[in-house]
Amino acid sequence: MKTAQDIILKPIVTEESMMGIMVKKYTFKVAKDANKIEIKKAVEEAFPGTEVAKVNTMHVRGRKRRQGYNVGYTPSWKKAIVTLTEDSKEIEFFSDMI
Repeated sequence: MKTAQDIILKPIVTEESMMGIMVKKYTFKVAKDANKIEIKKAVEEAFPGTEVAKVNTMHVRGRKRRQGYNVGYTPSWKKAIVTLTEDSKEIEFFSDMI
């Protein structure tokens, strides 16, 4: 059994993700093997008072990086965009950043 902390790894704080907060869309880095149902339950458990309406997920490919002659790739990861319902409570972590 995975806990919410095993599924939601960290929030993604970028200019584009901060624009989504106004329409109650929050972006997180999640475990690669987590599915939409697990992500929904983890968000509702980690942030009490929130109700998830929709979860969009995507795999982010690792970028090509060079260090001198050597070439490698950064690790790939999974991103989830969580949309909350209209009457749901906001996530305070993100609202403090605006």
